[in-house]
Amino acid sequence: MAKNSRVVAALVNAVRNNKKVIAVVELQARFDEQANIHWSAELRDAGVKVIYGVPGLKVHCKLISIVRKEESGDRFYSHLGTGNFNESTARVYCDFSLLTSDQELGRDVYDVFEFIQFPHLRPDYQHIAVSPYTNRPALLGAIDREIEAAEAGEKAELFFKCNNLVDGELIERLYRAGAAGVKVRIIVRSMCALVCETPGLSDNIRVISLVDKYLEHARVYIFHSGGDESMWMSSADLMTRNLDHRVEVTFPIADEAHKRTVKKIMELQWSDNQKARVLDSEQSNTRIASNTEKGCRSQDAIYRYLKRRDSQPS
Repeated sequence: MAKNSRVVAALVNAVRNNKKVIAVVELQARFDEQANIHWSAELRDAGVKVIYGVPGLKVHCKLISIVRKEESGDRFYSHLGTGNFNESTARVYCDFSLLTSDQELGRDVYDVFEFIQFPHLRPDYQHIAVSPYTNRPALLGAIDREIEAAEAGEKAELFFKCNNLVDGELIERLYRAGAAGVKVRIIVRSMCALVCETPGLSDNIRVISLVDKYLEHARVYIFHSGGDESMWMSSADLMTRNLDHRVEVTFPIADEAHKRTVKKIMELQWSDNQKARVLDSEQSNTRIASNTEKGCRSQDAIYRYLKRRDSQPS
């Protein structure tokens, strides 16, 4: 949380207005331990029920679950995102957030909080995947379906964006996908243990790294799914610690307009020829910039795209 957290102020204000408030504060948050210790005390003193994560598991998911009593009964309003509730980093990190009143998704989010409070529970999530139990099999299963499609002679594609790609099992499955004929595109900002552009190993796999003035922090996993494209967002990178040793949430984007927006942003990033670098087998990782192509600095292009989209009448 930020040094002067308005999120904390809003939670305290909710308690003062007779709302029941539960806050999960992760004390193992890198760089933020002291701030989180301070704010957890402030929250607790104000009457917020503070939970310090799950023993043995770092809580890394970014969720809000609001339950409102309405005429028709209790209704869920939920936030699922890739970024932290920190007003300072939100100004320099690129992330996605989904705000939804979908009741089935809301029940899943509520159940994540139930698990965090009562770790002996094993909720049966209907629409989300949750580390340390179902994120890995969900991702592997989705990749396997693309492999099966490619082996059957059908179109098959994967388009991933994450901060880090280092998990051995995921990388092996991506190699297998490329060998089967799946077109694999990956945007990795930081660590990448996949050996790129190596014949016989990473055929059909292309990886770029995008580093610019804002820190790319979102995780997006897109699968062709036989033409009915499925899109997931996540708090989890493709790392063993995120898939097996943390509480992380991967969630679907179902609204077609939202999917088009995210896909457009991903394609703009893939087209970047000013700040992106292609990861190659020699690890020279040269910048994609070319004087013969139309320049595309994706972060600027995304800003113009969103500004233009939002200015159009609905």
